[in-house]
Amino acid sequence: MLFKLSIKNMKKSFKDYAIYFLTLVLGVAIFYMFNSLDSQQAMLEVSQSTRDMIQLMISMLGMVSVFIAIILGFLIVYANNFLINRRKREFGIYMTLGMGRRQISQIILIETILVGIISLIVGIFIGVFGSQFMSILVAKLFEADMSEFTFVFSKDACIKTCIYFAVMYLAVMIFNTFTISRYKLINLLTAVRKNEKVKIKNPIISILVFLISAVLLGYAYYIVTGGIYELNTEEKMLVPILMGIVGTIGVFWSLSGFILRIIQTRKKIYLKGTNMFVLRQLNNKINTTVVSMTVICLMLFMTISVLSSSLSIQTTLDSELEEMTPVDVNLYKTANLPESYEDSYTGKMIYPTEEQIEDSKHPITYTLETNGYDMKQLKDIVEIPIYAIPEWTLKYSLGNYYETAKAQFSMLMYDTPEEVIKISDYNKIAKLYGEEQYSLNDDEYIVLCDFDNMIELRNQALKENSTIEIEGKTLHAKYDECKSGFIEMSASHVNTGIILVPDSFELKEEWKEEQFLVANYNAETDEEKEEIEKVFTGENAALSTNLNEKGIELEGMTKISIIEASKGLATIIIFIAIYLGVIFLIASSAILALKQLTESSDNKQRYMILRKIGCDEKMINQALFRQIFIFFMLPLVLAIIHSIFGIKFILSMLATLASPDELLPSVVVTAVIIGVIYGLYFLATYIGSKNIIKEED
Repeated sequence: MLFKLSIKNMKKSFKDYAIYFLTLVLGVAIFYMFNSLDSQQAMLEVSQSTRDMIQLMISMLGMVSVFIAIILGFLIVYANNFLINRRKREFGIYMTLGMGRRQISQIILIETILVGIISLIVGIFIGVFGSQFMSILVAKLFEADMSEFTFVFSKDACIKTCIYFAVMYLAVMIFNTFTISRYKLINLLTAVRKNEKVKIKNPIISILVFLISAVLLGYAYYIVTGGIYELNTEEKMLVPILMGIVGTIGVFWSLSGFILRIIQTRKKIYLKGTNMFVLRQLNNKINTTVVSMTVICLMLFMTISVLSSSLSIQTTLDSELEEMTPVDVNLYKTANLPESYEDSYTGKMIYPTEEQIEDSKHPITYTLETNGYDMKQLKDIVEIPIYAIPEWTLKYSLGNYYETAKAQFSMLMYDTPEEVIKISDYNKIAKLYGEEQYSLNDDEYIVLCDFDNMIELRNQALKENSTIEIEGKTLHAKYDECKSGFIEMSASHVNTGIILVPDSFELKEEWKEEQFLVANYNAETDEEKEEIEKVFTGENAALSTNLNEKGIELEGMTKISIIEASKGLATIIIFIAIYLGVIFLIASSAILALKQLTESSDNKQRYMILRKIGCDEKMINQALFRQIFIFFMLPLVLAIIHSIFGIKFILSMLATLASPDELLPSVVVTAVIIGVIYGLYFLATYIGSKNIIKEED
């Protein structure tokens, strides 16, 4: 009997379960899709390093899934609470007919199990098909071969999804049983007639709280955008975060205390149509949902910030990779090793062998040839020395601007010697790279820099201090600003400074710090290049084995490895960002929707009164629409304001990975994602609420 009653209740209450069911299905589908990548990667034709990167991404997504499960668990419990409250009078009637609390709990238990099973089946079904598109996305981002593409069902992802959601439903069942056990019959029967007790706030206090909250938020924005101090420790970062949370709570707490009073003074607006009703309804809602609105606002803020920033990183990396990897390989090794030196990281003394010291005196080509490498595999070889003059440090380059720079960027290593290269040596590399070549007079030097944060610092220093004296030789900066250029390949613009000096400037042998070599592979096809690549990157390569046996450290980077690592990093960031962002967006939208549906149910009597005093259905629907629209927009608008400063902070923290110039497309994509999901929940809420207020008790 209880089973049949549960089935009838579900059919009767379908409109109540619709958004709840939709949220569960979306949660299950997304959870399955992101946890099924391990079975999909097997069909991707990629290199071993890319496969390792995909495996790392899968491991990280697995850890993120635990956090996602907790969020979805809270969401399901929260949604159930609203559904239970919606049905209080129904449970009261059951109790008057002789049904006990245990039987009511059993009905709810059966309903929860049925909804859970159906949502799992539908969600996994959608997730299975959605995961195939996920495979295509992974292949596109990693530039993998999809010739072996087949339809894949992930048994492990299915089991994992079922286990995680079973635990969530178990928590819901326990919560429901506990909730029902606390209800009294009189409260259940009169629940529909009870209104929430709303305390009218003092408008003066509300305005003061609002102003204080606005100041707190403004000050937090100022801190994260570079004011006061550098956010280089957890303690310093915690300050603006706490200020943002407190400020957000204060804004929502104070709004209901003075907005209504202010609009009441504008009689033409307040008394027009159903504005009086809409404003009072909103005033009560905001007053009783301060915590909910704050949580929703912060989740939307995280969604906007994370999605926009991550997509910007992907766009920036794609645009810069080709520019920053103009050749196939860069190699470098320490020059002129001393008999002993202190390790800068461990502080321990290092004692190189005679073989290591001898090798450090020779070019890299010598090291390659003497260790069995076939030089015919390389072409376009350019090798240059890089110098480090002990007295020409970053501090010396900054001159009078040093104190200002240190106050702003305290973490920079100001006592580190600058990299110095002769102009002719640099021009050889620039020609091969396709970069601009420069010329110098005997008393001039040029600063090369392409890292955004350092460009501004060095430009200020060049304007204030452009003269350098080294061992009696005076050099003047040819330009009062940095010029663009680099020698080491990377995924983005990370050159913090290279000094170009004229060939006539005497650079001592003991100043030689590194030997640096650039070259292309003597190959035509990608397969041939990958074979040559293995000599430098393969763990069992003969060259690596010979060098390791002799203790010779030959380091470097290759175009293929940089591109694979960069695309892997960007893809990991994007997948985790989309995973978190979409879940946060669904959770915040669902909470708003469920809250509004419950409010509509509780306020049916008020809409009936509107009909009795002469309001037609069009006016009532317009009032409902404005009410829901404002209720949905309040947290979104404040979240957008937070995001403007949050994104700026994230981009400054990830300056080497993301560019503000690439932000607009990312913001547009984020806006579309939010518009679609948030908009669907808004429309579903409006349609559901409209049906509820038409019901007759």
